Amino acid sequence: MRKLFSTLKMQEISQHLKLIFIIIGAGIVVASTYFSNKLGNSLAQEEKRKIEIWAEATRQLILADETTNLDFIISIIEGNKTIPVILVDENDNLLSSKNVKEPVKNIDVFYRKEINRLKHKNPAIEVKLGDNSQFIYYDDSSLLKQLYYFPYIQLGIIFFFMLMAFFAFSSTKKAEQNRVWVGLSKETAHQLGTPISSLLAWVDLLKMKHEEDKMIGEMSKDVNRLRIIAERFSKIGSVPDLQLVSLNETIQNAVQYISNRTSQKVKIQCHFPDKNHLFIKLNVPLFEWVIENLCKNSIDAMDGSGKIYLYITKTDKECIIDVKDTGKGIERRNYKAIFTPGFTTKSRGWGLGLSLAKRIIEEYHSGKIFVKSSEINVGTTIRIILKA
Repeated sequence: MRKLFSTLKMQEISQHLKLIFIIIGAGIVVASTYFSNKLGNSLAQEEKRKIEIWAEATRQLILADETTNLDFIISIIEGNKTIPVILVDENDNLLSSKNVKEPVKNIDVFYRKEINRLKHKNPAIEVKLGDNSQFIYYDDSSLLKQLYYFPYIQLGIIFFFMLMAFFAFSSTKKAEQNRVWVGLSKETAHQLGTPISSLLAWVDLLKMKHEEDKMIGEMSKDVNRLRIIAERFSKIGSVPDLQLVSLNETIQNAVQYISNRTSQKVKIQCHFPDKNHLFIKLNVPLFEWVIENLCKNSIDAMDGSGKIYLYITKTDKECIIDVKDTGKGIERRNYKAIFTPGFTTKSRGWGLGLSLAKRIIEEYHSGKIFVKSSEINVGTTIRIILKA
């Protein structure tokens, strides 16, 4: 039991670690976005100043005379290697462009769309030429665009690593749970083995001396039942031996055992699709354990009085078993939690029955088990789906 408590503690620690990872990741994204935007705004202002200088150099080049230092002006104009610029007249007719990647076809249409886009992106810079003016439209440089996209790329990377960490923690938690359940089950089977063997020998001895005593026959059934339970525990963690058996007969045997040992106020009914038996590959001792666990949980939920219905249906690919009771019901937020080890609403018990049932169905029989529906004070239906 110490291992069980240790596992539950590890689950709590894992939850805290996941929360810490989420908080750290969110903090990194927020800080990165803030500083990236701040740096981006500074770079945008710097590019605006460069374009203003570029515009002034363009104006001087247009108005140049013999005394103008053309080399200096041209060096400024040619110095712009990254910022896309388009020079237009007062009617938005294209005069020239720089650092703009032109398409092979429909160049005029491209520039009309580009000029219209840039109009709404950055304010145009006016180049005054006496009575006339020209205008410069400019776009963000590739460096500035990368800077704006950087937080989103970083967010994707952080999300990826958080996802990997989540799966790593989940795998660790599941592996730890598996080791505990397997160890607990096999140790239980081992501890039960010796007294059960002794009891079987004593029952055989009593049968020889009191052949007509019916009570000894009942004792023999109960001791044999203990042997089956020990066998079930010993199979946890081992590769299951699946055999083609009658699903009808397997369910009826489990229901019969529960019916004989519960109150007359509990009625359990099985509904099969027809009289023909459904044959399916099962590990009979483990699957009967699942049905018994579900029935026991239903009996507890009904406080020992009510009805349990087992509906079995078959499709081309699946066999479906619905276990429906008239009990207290389950809150929707607990639909998945009831299959978690340690979860229980009862004052007594370890909350292991449904978690083991889930393992038997999903891992050993490649099936599914889940809460199909539930209504408070009306009842619950748990569905099992197995491959036909």
